[in-house]
Amino acid sequence: MYIKLSNGKVYDPVHGINGEQRDIYIRDGQITRKPSSNTKIDKVYDLNGKIIMAGAIDIHTHIGGGKVNIARMMLPEDHQADLVSRTELTRSGCGNAAPSTLTTGYRYAEMGYTACFEPAMLPSNARQSHMEMADTPMVDKGAYAMLGSDDFFLRMLSSKKDQAAISDYVGWTINASKAMGIKVVNPGGISAFKFNQRQLDLDEQNSHYGVSPREILLSLIRAVTELGIPHPLHVHGCNLGVPGNVETTLDTIKAVEGMRMHMTHVQFHSYGTEGDKKFSSGAAEIAEAINKNPNVSVDVGQILFNQTVTASGDSLHQYAGHWHAHPKKWVIMDIECDAGCGVVPFKYRDKNFVNALQWAIGLELFLLVEDPWRIFLTTDHPNGAPFTSYPHLIRLLMDKSFRNDMLSTINKEAAKTSTLGSIDREYSLYEIAIMTRAAPARSLGLKSRGHLGSGAIADITVYTEQKNKEKMFSTPDYVFKDGELIVKNGKIVKVVNGGTHILKPEFDKGIEKSLKRYFDDFQTVSLGNYKMHDDEIIEDGRGKVIVQPCM
Repeated sequence: MYIKLSNGKVYDPVHGINGEQRDIYIRDGQITRKPSSNTKIDKVYDLNGKIIMAGAIDIHTHIGGGKVNIARMMLPEDHQADLVSRTELTRSGCGNAAPSTLTTGYRYAEMGYTACFEPAMLPSNARQSHMEMADTPMVDKGAYAMLGSDDFFLRMLSSKKDQAAISDYVGWTINASKAMGIKVVNPGGISAFKFNQRQLDLDEQNSHYGVSPREILLSLIRAVTELGIPHPLHVHGCNLGVPGNVETTLDTIKAVEGMRMHMTHVQFHSYGTEGDKKFSSGAAEIAEAINKNPNVSVDVGQILFNQTVTASGDSLHQYAGHWHAHPKKWVIMDIECDAGCGVVPFKYRDKNFVNALQWAIGLELFLLVEDPWRIFLTTDHPNGAPFTSYPHLIRLLMDKSFRNDMLSTINKEAAKTSTLGSIDREYSLYEIAIMTRAAPARSLGLKSRGHLGSGAIADITVYTEQKNKEKMFSTPDYVFKDGELIVKNGKIVKVVNGGTHILKPEFDKGIEKSLKRYFDDFQTVSLGNYKMHDDEIIEDGRGKVIVQPCM
């Protein structure tokens, strides 16, 4: 079947196309070249004056796994306040800060997203994570396996195992958990919390294993590099949320010695200690460092004012912040020998000095980092705000007047200390297409996504251009997933499953001898049951496994 999207204004940064009027042809789920003149076109969409982009990709969103499910269970008030009725096509759902799996998929598609990636899948919890992602319709999924505080890895570092053995363990973990990359959360800090350490800086040793976050970072980055993992090590750094952590973040950038690294929710790692309140913006320093280090990419983790829930593997930090829970309930959980997590509901307030300055810091980072190929649009859903607030965030980036109007309403002291009002930059549609489509696809190694060239998977979003960019990006005219029309005028017209992206890096399977002994001695499941198989992901016919090549 041939489909023609006619006369749209195409934004395709991978091919340098910036608002040019073009036709796009789709055949059997893929974008193809213009067919011969005698080819029958089965369906034509007249998109004269409309904007065409590839389907959006969220590189960091918590949509599946233990801590997300805890958040869903502990927030009945969140569900009650946001109920979604069943329709002829969609099933009922609920939740805003921690929406149900079905609601998550529907809402992503209704905004023009066609893929999203869970950034913190604990390998011991991989089955649950994949089950929840498989239950999330409409979009492709994938996950990064969490390492760096697991006992087996820390024992390897502590006993001075060579890098090849560590790389084999990382490769085994990606295969066993069906992951797309590797994430490290507060390197060694989750483990340190179990031994009653309450802080762990970059060169401070874990009291039990005698290894530092720097050693953990470097060994994991080398492993990711040696295995040819397309996405750089996904780093949740030390001292998240701590005033003065700007120095830790700058030291972390220096520590990786020019190797590729992705720093996640960097807004939470950009705080100084200037001023009467000993809390200030370090965005300018962090942006300068990013601009000077092309090996580093970041996502922002923008906070936006409203009720949400913070759900993180960083149990050390979550315990430190549980006093601020709103409403007053929280969960800190230990997870076997692997890691832990914390779930703390929170409400960001625009009149609160710290919250207001956090809001400004995130926007400063977006506007001061020069290369849109290395900074991605995220709210660290749900930690900074629910993903449904992305259209509002895009308007803040594209409309200086609107941004300054919002700045005038926040805490006055915070507004005075911020440089946000003096920044003139406004993102263009081309830059938005880079940041939300082309760059995430490139970072993840998704060569057939994030662009509109021949051979690409036909994940496509069509918008009517509007001055109010929040309205524009909230309600696309059309969304195509694998060449099928799934959303029309912001409403779902067909329910599809999407696929799961995984990697299968090569490694020396001899590592399983050590792992077998370890599992027999310390784990509650056998090594054989720990490992997942491809057919578990596609059980009941939901979705498909998409194996991406390593570099």
